[in-house]
Amino acid sequence: MDKGATPADARSFVVTNRSVLAIAVPMTLAYLTTPMLGLVDTAVVGQFGDAALLGGLAAGALIFDVVFTTFNFLRSGTTGLVAQAFGRGDELEEQAVFWRAVLIAVVAGIVLAALAPLVAVAGQKFMGAEPRVSEAMGVYIRIRLLAAPFSLINYAILGYVLGRGEGGLGLMLQLVLNGINIALCFLLGLKLGWGVAGVAWATVTGEFLAMLLGLAIVVRRFRAAPSLPRHRLLDMAAFLRMLSLNRDIMIRSFSLLAAFALFTRQGAQFGTVTLAANAVLMNFFLVAGYFLDGFATAAEQLAGRAVGAGAATPFRQAVRLTLFWGFGLAGAATLIFWLGGAGLVALVTTSLDVRAVADIYLPWAALTPLSGVLAFQMDGVFIGATWSRDMRNMMLLSFLVFSGALLTLAPTFGNHGLWAALHVFLLARGFSLLTILRLRVRTAFS
Repeated sequence: MDKGATPADARSFVVTNRSVLAIAVPMTLAYLTTPMLGLVDTAVVGQFGDAALLGGLAAGALIFDVVFTTFNFLRSGTTGLVAQAFGRGDELEEQAVFWRAVLIAVVAGIVLAALAPLVAVAGQKFMGAEPRVSEAMGVYIRIRLLAAPFSLINYAILGYVLGRGEGGLGLMLQLVLNGINIALCFLLGLKLGWGVAGVAWATVTGEFLAMLLGLAIVVRRFRAAPSLPRHRLLDMAAFLRMLSLNRDIMIRSFSLLAAFALFTRQGAQFGTVTLAANAVLMNFFLVAGYFLDGFATAAEQLAGRAVGAGAATPFRQAVRLTLFWGFGLAGAATLIFWLGGAGLVALVTTSLDVRAVADIYLPWAALTPLSGVLAFQMDGVFIGATWSRDMRNMMLLSFLVFSGALLTLAPTFGNHGLWAALHVFLLARGFSLLTILRLRVRTAFS
């Protein structure tokens, strides 16, 4: 298990291919378990051969992602702040950041779980899908939101681990979480025939057990470290900084999910079969995204550590090397999806109609790794450096560009136009952040 660097060498370090891969490889494997879970969920429900159930699962998962990814700041914000404290060699602040994140997670999680029925109704009204699709979506949301407190605490745990660059430990925690989830998904959803409800209960159980394991590991570590004074934990200035960072990341995440919500909603307007086909193909995009997220996570930790240490050279090395590896792997992912995507579509769903439509739009999904790699890597750099305001503003700009593309292309070219608008969105995110990066580097290290 990784232990990260020691306080003695926290301020002086060189970013190499090895240091990038030490974080990126285990976290790529870890993140890949999440879209694999999505593929399993879709495949389990897809075995019932009912496009309405498959569409309901996709719509429910989207609403869930809109809610939970909005709170992803508990992972990414914690990573950036812990990485900077690590770069300064400040062990007490690492602990303080973690417990502040857990406190926010507990409060927010309880509120979300209590609001599950309202979220389900709002989601059904927003999607405006067929009655059977809406029914399946409501069941999924009401059950899965019960895991909200556990899920958000797991975000905080993972954020702390990644902030210290402990990719091996992060991999182990994600394998436990998603391994339990996948096993129970087959048991409850398919073998016991619970369908969509079984998939949702599998998630609740997996999140709870992973939370217990993660807390046990972190608390045991803190017991061997210097004791955290209460006034350090409740430092109002540090709390306000964390809330400001989290606010910006939340707005960014909500804008991102709003774009995906519009994408799914527009797909629903093209019919249930097209909605289901897009859901299958979006799993490919998620696989690529989590694949690239391993290197974005390396950028978060290394860039944040460099900012904390005031080290410009390692910062530039982190940006250059994570982009190099990211583009290489994006090209490989595109090639794999292009050549093997049809077989994966057939594996995921037994519906011949869904397969036929998905095959038509497969090339669009296969190209998403290349159009999205710069956005993923720039997000990692800006999160680690805690330049959250810039990231928020560029995301809002990109969302406006996406909305314009959607309104222009989808009515004219149908589902082809919908996928083209998604690519425009990804490219706008990446190049807008790259444009502003040089200015931020000059001001941060001057």
